[in-house]
Amino acid sequence: MNPGLRRPAPSLLPTLVTAGTSLAGWAAWLGWDQHRDIQPDGTTTGPYEAWQVIGLVLTLLVPLYWAASRHRGTVAVFGPTIGLTVAAFSDWSDDASGLYTVGVVMVTAGSLAATAVVSAVIGATSGPARRAAARQHPAS
Repeated sequence: MNPGLRRPAPSLLPTLVTAGTSLAGWAAWLGWDQHRDIQPDGTTTGPYEAWQVIGLVLTLLVPLYWAASRHRGTVAVFGPTIGLTVAAFSDWSDDASGLYTVGVVMVTAGSLAATAVVSAVIGATSGPARRAAARQHPAS
């Protein structure tokens, strides 16, 4: 078998794992809550509470940190973004107004930007490059 054909599978696996983790995180934190709250003035909020979104973000930091600290920036950025995009699309696609596509695009853009920034910070402050620099310039 051609060695080039075997190579994409191992490099794709971490992306699929982080995407699957993100999808599972969405299901655990947000997927079960479909109820909108009606306020006394008649307006509706929800369906998600702030604590649910914060829990999802904190959960997503685990696979993102794992990938970024190993200098796998592509995995750290695209894995969670793909997982959240698929989750938002499947969770919101029953909206009759069609506005769910705007929400899905916003989730995609927001998660792409956020994971890129967090991944860059983690990659710059951890991993082999950081340890090598610390060995060359030990703190006094």
